[in-house]
Amino acid sequence: MIQKNINILLAIIFAIATNFSYAEQSKSEEKYSPTATIMHHISDANEYHLWGNTSIPLPVILYNKAKGFTFGMSSMFKHGKVAVDGYVLDHGKIKQIEGDFDTGKVDIAIDNHDGHYIYSHKGKKITIARAGFIDLSITKVVFTMILTAIVMFLIFLGIAKKYKKQNAEEAPSGIQSFFEPLILLVKDEIAVPNMGEERANKFLPYLLSIFFFIWILNMIGQIPIFPGSGNATGNIAVTLVLAVFTMLITNLKGNKNYWAHIFNPLGDSMSWAGKLPLYFILWPIELVGVLLKPITLMIRLFANITAGHIIVLSLVSLVFVFGNAGQSVGGSVVGVGIAIPFTLFISLIELLVAFIQAFVFTMLSAMYIGLATEEHVAH
Repeated sequence: MIQKNINILLAIIFAIATNFSYAEQSKSEEKYSPTATIMHHISDANEYHLWGNTSIPLPVILYNKAKGFTFGMSSMFKHGKVAVDGYVLDHGKIKQIEGDFDTGKVDIAIDNHDGHYIYSHKGKKITIARAGFIDLSITKVVFTMILTAIVMFLIFLGIAKKYKKQNAEEAPSGIQSFFEPLILLVKDEIAVPNMGEERANKFLPYLLSIFFFIWILNMIGQIPIFPGSGNATGNIAVTLVLAVFTMLITNLKGNKNYWAHIFNPLGDSMSWAGKLPLYFILWPIELVGVLLKPITLMIRLFANITAGHIIVLSLVSLVFVFGNAGQSVGGSVVGVGIAIPFTLFISLIELLVAFIQAFVFTMLSAMYIGLATEEHVAH
């Protein structure tokens, strides 16, 4: 907690220093745009941008049917000043130059126009697009997920070794004492109530994995600087894949009662001659319901995490907004006075939200799987 608050204060202090640096620039330059800054920080990128032209490069793996593979580090693009095999780094994201372009490294010109980069080569404008190629690079989000997986592996490998060595009556110690209540929470408060003891033990490995994966991703995302700038669960592609996992398990493990409820919801209440016309209405509704479950999981996690990051970044942006990008010292002081207490407060709430969203995602997954695998009880 103390370290997090220190990081936030450092981030705000850096914002103040950066804000005052604008005073040395011409007043004719473009106005500071908090929206562009916020969207840049919460979106995925092929590099970790720190400040100015300082960034931490990430591995680049690109494939185009005509050009083949392109390997390297994102630093080879020189912040957009160099095109490599027809690829350009635009605002941290790799895009491809449309049409024929020289292979290898080619110097290009950049013109910053209202926050958008316009690229040209030999006096001719270059059109770029994030299409026509496959990007297999290690982006910020991918790096954060790999880091989370490594952290989980090390933590639970150590816990498993401790369980093997200690006696059943021996009290947990160290990191084991911190994680054991969380493991029991998932089992006793999520899995067993929604599935029963027997089915809970069967699906507990998945539920524990999804809970800790989301929670640790969220906690890493609270760090305002590297590696926390990877907004993984605030990326809808990540939450989509997590939701698809739950949907696949739910439908693949669903028993005959589950599928009977979808395709024969009226049961034996009437003959098929009477039911069939109604099923042309009910079947699409039931199938939409199957798809809505993962969609709600996806959107809930994505929206809540993204909203928290946007609020924090909006508060930090007040330093620039009130200071008119370095033109008003008094305004900057007012912005700091508002940003620091509110940012700390929202950050504390985000810590709670990070846990709640992992808990809710796991609980709903357990509920969906439990309903799909529940045996019918005859009355």
